Amino acid sequence: METREFFRTVAERSALSREEAADLTRATLQALGERLSATEVHHLALQLPDELTDSLGTPKEAADNFGFDEFIRRVSEHTGLTVRDTTEGVRAVLTTLHESLGDEQFNHVTAQLPSEFRAMA
Repeated sequence: METREFFRTVAERSALSREEAADLTRATLQALGERLSATEVHHLALQLPDELTDSLGTPKEAADNFGFDEFIRRVSEHTGLTVRDTTEGVRAVLTTLHESLGDEQFNHVTAQLPSEFRAMA
């Protein structure tokens, strides 16, 4: 899936503007990059459009171990969206990511995350 199509799909699913959806997508990927191990960040980067890989940040060997609420707080703080809009937006990003990656790769990426993440998509 191309970057613009990814943003458009997130915008449609979240009822956000395309600009907000793009910002939310980047913030979500950044938080994923902080939450996943370096190996998983690398695997995910290989599956994303080139324009989105920088959003993952620099992979760290040890992932930050934070839960779903902290994930949402970080994305909300970055985007300036309400917690409710952020939660719906993250759901849209994860769903779009799931469709883009396919079941096997998405499950592999989310295996390191709390169950709330997989339940959203």
